Amino acid sequence: MSPVVFCDFDGTITLEDTFISTVERFAPEAASRVLPQIYDLSLSLQEGVHQMLEAIPAACYPDILQLAATYTIRPGFVELLDFLDEQNVPLVVVSGGIQGVVEAVLGELRQRLRGIHAVQLHCQGTYCSPYSEFEGEGEMVNKLAVIEHYLEHDGEPDWILIGDSVTDLNAALVAPRVFARDRLCRYLTQRGVSYEPFETFTQVRDRLSQLWTPSHR
Repeated sequence: MSPVVFCDFDGTITLEDTFISTVERFAPEAASRVLPQIYDLSLSLQEGVHQMLEAIPAACYPDILQLAATYTIRPGFVELLDFLDEQNVPLVVVSGGIQGVVEAVLGELRQRLRGIHAVQLHCQGTYCSPYSEFEGEGEMVNKLAVIEHYLEHDGEPDWILIGDSVTDLNAALVAPRVFARDRLCRYLTQRGVSYEPFETFTQVRDRLSQLWTPSHR
């Protein structure tokens, strides 16, 4: 059975943490108050993301998407997709960020993914209203629930997590293999959980190439 790769978006696929950039620009007071509590794990992602996104005026949504055009994808991502295609291994993007931003940044690359799961923003009222079909367990997007959804569908194959921060922590604690950078490295080190550090997706591709043989499926 082929593995499935689950990859975070903000600060992982992108060089810059696009979600943090968005809330700091469009809801600066909420961001300055909430983000430190999220990072020190004293406030749940579910509550914190609600507070920040609900502080963004709905009229700002077009500006949020316009800002998305300035974000850069981390080197090696396309090469990783090429390698996974050769191995017939799917990649699913699971993000605690904004779905519209994820889609805008990825553009045509979306067609090469098994799926994208992130926070939907309803902007019909005065302020944005976040929604996720996988909200729960203290998370705006419960990444473990997304992963379990795919594993059940695919007959429980092996899986890999790629991430960078607090939104990836719960999944990283149980993942068979983790590629981590930035804050996620510190969280896992503190808990004695093993991981493979990376800064470019070329490193991830090369490591997977070492690990996998023609018989890995």
